[in-house]
Amino acid sequence: MAQTIRRKATGVRRQARAHDTKRQVRQAKQTTNSLVVWLLRKLPFTEEQLHKTFLVVILAAIAGVALLIASMAGLTLLVNDKVAQMAANTGFEVNSVDVRGTKHLNELKVYDQVLGERNRSMTQVDLAALRAKVMTLSWVEDARVSRQLPDRIVVDIVERTPHAVLRKPDRLVLIDATGHELEPIAQGKAKGMLMISGPGAQAEVEGLDKLLDAAPALRPQVTAAEWVGNRRWNLTFKTGQVLALPQGDDDSAKALIEFARLDGVNRLLGGKVVAFDMRTPDRIYMRCPDCAAENKPPVVQGGAT
Repeated sequence: MAQTIRRKATGVRRQARAHDTKRQVRQAKQTTNSLVVWLLRKLPFTEEQLHKTFLVVILAAIAGVALLIASMAGLTLLVNDKVAQMAANTGFEVNSVDVRGTKHLNELKVYDQVLGERNRSMTQVDLAALRAKVMTLSWVEDARVSRQLPDRIVVDIVERTPHAVLRKPDRLVLIDATGHELEPIAQGKAKGMLMISGPGAQAEVEGLDKLLDAAPALRPQVTAAEWVGNRRWNLTFKTGQVLALPQGDDDSAKALIEFARLDGVNRLLGGKVVAFDMRTPDRIYMRCPDCAAENKPPVVQGGAT
């Protein structure tokens, strides 16, 4: 005997809810469309102009993607090479190098760094890389490298200033006021320059400069400075006399100022004393072989002779 299965009929409430949902969707679409139309009317563009703008944006995006693909494929380098070749063929090629501002520096050393750019297209010259090469030269404190179209590279040099001579175990080296080595120097050419010596003295050149500034009247008389025990200075004057200073920036400066005062009153420099020792506070010991027959060296206490 056949049976009949009857589908459950959709309830009235469910049908009403479905109908209400469709109605809300239609209203939302109408509201959105109305808002978009309202916004388009408020914009200072016509619909045709907007279409053209969108088209330009799309084309630009496509061009960007194409450029990226071309770059990845190496086509950019090919284009750059072609541009450089065209520039060289029209006269924009490095044919000369002009070096300016050198006084002590051998210009040939600058040319050695730059002449590798000869016959290269001006568009291919890496100015930053050239400057970095020039800055490796010992005499160069600063440098500026520029193009002078159509075919010249200009190198402007700011040289370091020679300040003193550093005595090393095997040679003499010219240095600037920071202790930077410039070049080896012969004994004859070093005559008349401040001679600095002692282990670790190169790192103390700036400190020595400040120390000598404390007594400007004595500075021209100092011909040599020895850094002793990595803690203090011995100064040698033009007279050949030696002054031993205490350690410490403040104490050594005070001692040098006091020595300058005593020299002004008692004319210590140029006398029979061959060495002065101011390492003991408030005292100055003097070594004078010809002063007296007694063995005990003369002593000045409290700044009085």
